Amino acid sequence: MADMDVFLDRLDPDMCVVTAAADGERAGCLVGFSSQCSIRPVRYVVWISDVNRTFRVARSADVLAVHLLSRDQRGTAELFGSLTGDDVDKFGRVRWREAYGGAAVLEDAEAWFVGRVLERTPGGDHVGFVLEPVEWGGRERAAGPLLRLADTRTVRPGHPVD
Repeated sequence: MADMDVFLDRLDPDMCVVTAAADGERAGCLVGFSSQCSIRPVRYVVWISDVNRTFRVARSADVLAVHLLSRDQRGTAELFGSLTGDDVDKFGRVRWREAYGGAAVLEDAEAWFVGRVLERTPGGDHVGFVLEPVEWGGRERAAGPLLRLADTRTVRPGHPVD
């Protein structure tokens, strides 16, 4: 694996917060693995660790919300990346609202969309959720550069990573 680090260490993807709501529960986590995966029709995939609470809620959810943050929103990234919803009500610490299908949308995100879950695909220690965007929004003017992996390297995960 050390040889693959030559490639992986050069990546610096945008980070996002993914939220899920199902069966009366809400959860959210910081995600570093996500990408558009189709042009027509537009599809987007987010990869969620199978050991965290967000995965446990998302596996029953019909929709997920995906949020981009600016670099000055590191506190939100730390909240969703370093604390576990098993111990903390993350949504009690941010402004959010209910959106399409009961999705929890973070009101201060740079940009967001709600996607209907089309499929769940296992991929090692993460599960890919392929989403069909059904609602979206965001700030008219960008607050600054988006939060990237390099900006979050010191955020300690709220759950084991392996």
